[in-house]
Amino acid sequence: MMDFMGLMKQAQQFQAKMAEAQLELENTEVEGEAGGGLVKVRLTAKGALKAISIDPSLVKPEEKEILEDLIVTAHMQARTKADEVMAEKMKAMTGGLQLPAGFKLPF
Repeated sequence: MMDFMGLMKQAQQFQAKMAEAQLELENTEVEGEAGGGLVKVRLTAKGALKAISIDPSLVKPEEKEILEDLIVTAHMQARTKADEVMAEKMKAMTGGLQLPAGFKLPF
């Protein structure tokens, strides 16, 4: 019975850490850029788009498609950084925890 109580206590602690991590990821921001910094996007570490910055030199009707591609590229870069932040956070949280193969945490 003692092992079960210890396991339940560990689960509660882990749940509290997960809630804290979720909040931290919502408040952590990463930035991606494309075109040598002409287009920048800012995301939360959970992937929510917060801002887009476009250099005025790009705002030309005939270059609309290029601008759209640069925005997509900057977003992908920021999303990759957000995924890295999330992976590092999860690694730090689950360092000593033995999770079964294939187990996925709710992020």
